[in-house]
Amino acid sequence: MMSELRLLLKACPSSATLQDYRAAVIENNVLLKKTASTRQESFRRLRELYALNTDVILFRALRDLWDDNEQAQPLLALLCAAARDPLLRATADLILATPVGDTITPHVISDAIAETFPDRYSKIILANIGRHAASSWQQSGHLQGRLHKVRSRAESSPAAIAYALLFGYLCGARGEGLFQTVWAQLLDASVHSLYELAVSAAQRGYIDYRHSGSVIEISFRHLLRDFPLS
Repeated sequence: MMSELRLLLKACPSSATLQDYRAAVIENNVLLKKTASTRQESFRRLRELYALNTDVILFRALRDLWDDNEQAQPLLALLCAAARDPLLRATADLILATPVGDTITPHVISDAIAETFPDRYSKIILANIGRHAASSWQQSGHLQGRLHKVRSRAESSPAAIAYALLFGYLCGARGEGLFQTVWAQLLDASVHSLYELAVSAAQRGYIDYRHSGSVIEISFRHLLRDFPLS
């Protein structure tokens, strides 16, 4: 739902509340949907994937980083959606393990879902999940092509690395381990490139980054402000 998320966040200020986002979608129709029912469904799905609530750390951090530049937005959206949607997250290993240039079909993706969640979904639902997941990975830059999707390299950015490192931190990783999590891997860049992006993220004030010898210290004074974690 990349296009819908962009429209919504462009229409609402960073201080918007969940009620403001609901009003924008359902009452003001900022997503340009044709019927009331599609407005309701779009808001439900956006809230499911992104929370749309600044009391939720992942959404507030996404909102903090969103306007960095448009290049960062697809990966920011993908990271948040993968964290909140177990079906999308279940396809990450398949995408990351596929060499650039190889074909990935929705059927292959639905097979990965069936393996992770055996006997839970019918073939029709699995096929639908496969198509939607393929679209999500295409929007994030991990896949290219309409009829025949192939693995491509997503474009990372300082905002995306700040967000991915935050995810790792919230999952318990620290130091160098922050660059080894699945969230960092989803940025589709070498570890060396991730280090360089982390330096740029620190220069922008997104994270606090110190690298001395083999010791790496990263903290999130800005992104985690007002969120006590102890």
